[in-house]
Amino acid sequence: MGTGTGTSLTAHQLIGLLVDAGSFQGWDEPPAGPPTDPGYRASLDRARERTGLDEAVLTGLGLIDGRPVALVASEFGFLGGSIGVATAERITRAVERATAERLPLLALPVSGGTRMQEGSAAFLCMLRITAAVQAHRAAGLPYLTYLRNPTMGGVFASWGTLGQLVFAEPGARLGFLGPRVYEELRGVELPADVQRAETLAERGLVDAVVPPQELRELLRRTLAVLGTTPPPCTGDVRDTGTARADEEPAEQPDAWDSVRRSRRSDRPGTRELLRRTAEELVLLDAPGGRGGALVRALAVLGGRPVLVIGQQRQSPEHERPFTAADLRAVRRTARLAEQLGLPLVTVVDTAGAELSAQAELDGIAVEIAHCLTTLLALRTPVLAVLLGQGSGGGALALLPADRVLAAGHAWLAPLPPEGASAIVHRDGAHAAELARTQGIGAHHLAEVGLVDEVVPELPDAAEEPEAFCARMGAALGTALNTLTATGEAERLTARAARHRRLGDVR
Repeated sequence: MGTGTGTSLTAHQLIGLLVDAGSFQGWDEPPAGPPTDPGYRASLDRARERTGLDEAVLTGLGLIDGRPVALVASEFGFLGGSIGVATAERITRAVERATAERLPLLALPVSGGTRMQEGSAAFLCMLRITAAVQAHRAAGLPYLTYLRNPTMGGVFASWGTLGQLVFAEPGARLGFLGPRVYEELRGVELPADVQRAETLAERGLVDAVVPPQELRELLRRTLAVLGTTPPPCTGDVRDTGTARADEEPAEQPDAWDSVRRSRRSDRPGTRELLRRTAEELVLLDAPGGRGGALVRALAVLGGRPVLVIGQQRQSPEHERPFTAADLRAVRRTARLAEQLGLPLVTVVDTAGAELSAQAELDGIAVEIAHCLTTLLALRTPVLAVLLGQGSGGGALALLPADRVLAAGHAWLAPLPPEGASAIVHRDGAHAAELARTQGIGAHHLAEVGLVDEVVPELPDAAEEPEAFCARMGAALGTALNTLTATGEAERLTARAARHRRLGDVR
């Protein structure tokens, strides 16, 4: 496979940037005897002399802010970081040791792919590494990867991209087929931006693009979330000042007024809610990530580590609709929550999914359907928050849950009231009337069993962002405590019963 110019940091230098000073302990044993081919043997000797390493990978144990982490770091200066049989065996043993010792694992690949001097034997060793990684993930242990420049071929197509969280170096070339090989096979150049880290981040294939100097802090926060010990699951319900579905609110807000308030540009969105309520927070969509209408995060809420997937309401001049790629990221995040045994929190605040010819070709309706089945079948607790606008299939895709909280002025409808008016009355002039008769407001939704608690807005979240976020944060903590105190079988049975009766007027 083609490579390109390698990253400027050696394996030792990058490890030195990441781990606590003096904490790294190597795990590597000398590789097996030298190859019989004299030319290949000479290449290995030169690589060893140039790098000071005996293979193209360095493995061991280090501490990041005192937390033990297993590390696998490629060395591009050693035959382009290519993977031979001995390299694969070293990686596999490190992964297996991390699994046996219940350690989080950080892979730092930089590689042109398979070592061509060893051919098919080396190529098939990608299966050996992948099987070890799969066992590590199946054990419920974190596997994080940081893709460096370049990460290509079989490494990119196997253990390099199997991280539950995948980070990347800015400007890194990441892909399957090297540009030199592509040009030789196709007779044309591969567009330069196709395999850039930033391009992959925009398409949800990379979680964040992070400079090496900032990676330690990102890893520290990530491991802090994953290593948080949740408080005891008592199931006690604290008074959060919210209105439960079985309580009669003092006065229901006017539905059309709620729609207008939910659209205020200064209303707290998903990112602001998380920043005000999370004890620890790792936003996975910034910097250099997807941004836009999707928010993905690791967070500690109410003392519990959780995964969050949410919609970020945007101003009309910067609005990006919720896309099929966003919905695929929802499913990936849900599966990650199940792998790590973490509750999933979804936050709904959208004017709707993308409506375009491209969205149809991208299968947006199919992606909505797959989101519904994924969340309904998820074995980990699911808590949904209807934060503001809840329009159409884009909102529905995030609502299958064990419990749903709603802001006082949140609403849910098949279409925005203006769109419903266009269908019913062939104009938009009856939007307010339809909003009031369709039962789209949070309190009406509680009456039909979709919403379990309504978090008041006094008078709305935009006027009291700090107080509102505090109330919502307390409600989140209480709901998570209740859900995690419930056994899995009981919770899944209750989830099925809940969705069977949705829409029935009580």
